[in-house]
Amino acid sequence: MTRVLSLLVVLLLVAFPGTGEAKRRNNQQIFDDYNNALRWNEFDLAWTFVDPLVQQENPLTELERKRFEQVQITVVTVKSRGVAPDGLTEQVVEIQLVSKFTQVERTLTDHQRWRWDGKAKRFWLVSGLPDITARD
Repeated sequence: MTRVLSLLVVLLLVAFPGTGEAKRRNNQQIFDDYNNALRWNEFDLAWTFVDPLVQQENPLTELERKRFEQVQITVVTVKSRGVAPDGLTEQVVEIQLVSKFTQVERTLTDHQRWRWDGKAKRFWLVSGLPDITARD
C-alpha cells in the first residue's frame, strides 16, 4: 500500500508540476534567452536582463557599446551553474568571439551572477554584461 501511495504521489508531481518546477523552467528560459541574446550580438536586448539597480549605478557607456559592435560572438557555452553561498545563482559561461577588424578569434570566461527578484518573479543579472576586453 505504501509503495502504491508513493508511486501515486510521484505521478501527481510529474503530471502537475508545482511552482518549484515552473519556477525552474522559467528561470532556465531567462538564462537561455540572455545567452542567446549574447550569441546573436543583441547587446541592447542582453542589457535588459541586467538588474535595474546595476544599470542605474553602472550605465552602459558609449565606449562599451562601440566595443560590442566591434566583435562577433560565435559560441556561447554554459560550463556550470549553481547557487552560491550568498544565495545568488552563478553561471560560468565560455564565450568565443571574433574581432570584426582583425578576424582574430579568442575565448573569454564570463562569471555570471543572478539575483532572484521575488516581486518581479524573475532573475536579474547583477554581474553585468561580459567584459569583452578581458583576456583569459
